[in-house]
Amino acid sequence: MNATPLLSMRHVSRTFATRRSVLGRPRDVVQAVTDVSIDVQSGSTLGIVGESGSGKSTLGRLALRVIEADQGEISLLGQDLRALSRRQLRALRPQLGLIFQDPYSALDPRWTVGRSIGEPLRVSADLTTAEQRAAVAEMLQRVGLDADVADRLPRAFSGGQRQRIVIARALVTRPRLVFCDEPVSALDVSTRAQVLGLLRGLQREFGLTYLFVSHDLGVVEAMSDRIAVMYLGSIVEVGAAETVARSYRHPYTASLVSASPAPDPLAQRARRRVVLNGDPPSAVDPPGGCAFHPRCALARPICAEQKPPLQLGPDGHGVACHVTAADPSLLGSALLAEMTAPGAVESDSPRALPVVERTAP
Repeated sequence: MNATPLLSMRHVSRTFATRRSVLGRPRDVVQAVTDVSIDVQSGSTLGIVGESGSGKSTLGRLALRVIEADQGEISLLGQDLRALSRRQLRALRPQLGLIFQDPYSALDPRWTVGRSIGEPLRVSADLTTAEQRAAVAEMLQRVGLDADVADRLPRAFSGGQRQRIVIARALVTRPRLVFCDEPVSALDVSTRAQVLGLLRGLQREFGLTYLFVSHDLGVVEAMSDRIAVMYLGSIVEVGAAETVARSYRHPYTASLVSASPAPDPLAQRARRRVVLNGDPPSAVDPPGGCAFHPRCALARPICAEQKPPLQLGPDGHGVACHVTAADPSLLGSALLAEMTAPGAVESDSPRALPVVERTAP
């Protein structure tokens, strides 16, 4: 693995104005992504998991400069992405791919499959019509479809086949970085497994780097080398996939693990389930301190007063939590047991945690 990451994001933030005054000034501002820093090594997969509205899809679009960041640094393929002009960015676009969530809305129903897949080549590559057709036919075969489907319209295909077409369109320019925006959430279970296997095979074949977004921690664990857990625009835990999924140290990650379905029905029945307090807070008016503290069964007074920084350990496992920082034994099943213990959700006299001095990584 290369020491220099393919993608590096430092202190990236993005807000959206949901309501404006008569003069056009923003009145309600959503904090979609707040001070996020991540690295993605070439040929690897970084999975990003979280609830709807956590900012994971926004983060992926910022990484590809589909939308602009308000602040922060984004380095892609050794270049400062935010410093590129429109012409320079257009020249870089073939190195970037995007697989959309919904294969039904991602394809123009009036265009043939061949035209949809070949459009990136017409925009970015200096190829003859014959060369474009050959590239489209080859990519269709790589995703498991016959080359002769290029002349058919999307309505002739099932959801799984359409997603294969969307994947072919994203990869036809042979990109280095591909953003997979919940690519299997609209598919049934059996088709989902086939598409995930296809994505893994294509990654090995072409040396692809994935940003893989999903709300399903089990899917993310199966696909990823590293996992970043997002909550209300911030990364609260990051590390190797197995570490985050098995030795998690943030209460929010524990709640995602408890909600993830188990393959064994008996194991599912015996699993402890975390029931979060209340509804997710508004991104327009996020709570002070740790954003998760209003819903956390282990919240302490310090959690409402100070936002915990994301602290990376020697193994690259980073957690932003006052509670587990004060008690390193709270990880994995031990943390889940603490959160589901009687009286954990409602406590009349929560024990105060000491303020832990930390050094920024």
